[in-house]
Amino acid sequence: MLRFWLGAMVCIVLSSCNDGIVKSEFKATQGGAWQKDHIIEFSFSELDTMDKHDLFINVRNDNTFPYNNLFLIAELSAPDGETVRDTLEYDMALPDGTWLGKGYGSLKENKLWYKEDIVFASSGVYTLRLSHAMRKNGNVEGVEQLQGITDVGFEIVKSNQ
Repeated sequence: MLRFWLGAMVCIVLSSCNDGIVKSEFKATQGGAWQKDHIIEFSFSELDTMDKHDLFINVRNDNTFPYNNLFLIAELSAPDGETVRDTLEYDMALPDGTWLGKGYGSLKENKLWYKEDIVFASSGVYTLRLSHAMRKNGNVEGVEQLQGITDVGFEIVKSNQ
């Protein structure tokens, strides 16, 4: 019995290691599809204003995602009102159709670089807004309902620099 509890404690301690994760959060899409006009918003605060951080966008997709890449609009607002807006493109699959990301079965999680060595210099609430910007070739209108995106999130980790 002692071995069982000792083994359980070792597993708990090892699983609690988080590689410097400062903040992390996910939000589910509606029915496994991301609506064109649905902006997914995250707010976070209480960050060390001196340390450098890496900011990632996390996306979970399943086999119903019909594309090999993903276009996103990311908008990061600081407490002082400054806003940075970026259009981003990420590969989601290899040319042969093999999904990138981690996971078993039909669900894959992609940890996508967004900002490297960023310093959150102002104390207060930061807001990250994410929306997809997918379009079909030759079509000006965006994809109304992006199938296969099940969850969208972000992660802030302490930079190795």
